[in-house]
This record gives sequence, structure tokens and C-alpha cells, in this order.
Amino acid sequence: MRNDEALQVAPVDTGGRWEDRGLCRQVDPEIFFPDKGESTRPAKSICARCEVQTECREAAMQRMEPFGVWGGLSERERRAIKRRAA
Repeated sequence: MRNDEALQVAPVDTGGRWEDRGLCRQVDPEIFFPDKGESTRPAKSICARCEVQTECREAAMQRMEPFGVWGGLSERERRAIKRRAA
């Protein structure tokens, strides 16, 4: 079994703020902050199925979030997007 297969989560409609509807709320937050050299794949797998992925990504880009996977993007990917946009 692959690591991302073990992370089966189901959407939960809590209403309210988009942050409260994220699939990330159902798993260990450490998944989204892998140590250097660890894979971001498990986090990105969850993000790919999340109904608020776009909102999360936009918020991380606006805040210039320096760490972790947000909206399916790693910190490296977010920096690259910012550089291309500049």
C-alpha cells in the first residue's frame, strides 16, 4: 500500500469559513509540513481532493506562507510562481 492510499479522508460540510471545510482538518497536520527530503505527495494527495483547495492556495500566496503544503503547492512551488509573476 502506498502512503497516500492510507490517508483516506471524506469531505465534511461544516459550513462557515472555508478553512473549516478543508480536508486537512481531518488528518495529522504534520503531513503538510514534511521534513527536508520527505515527500510532499501525501499532503498533495489530500489537497487534490479538497473542495477548498483554490481558496487555500490563494490565501497562502497572499500571506506569502513560508512553510508547508497549502492548496496543493509546496513552499518551493509557491516561490516559483511568485518569481514568474514578478
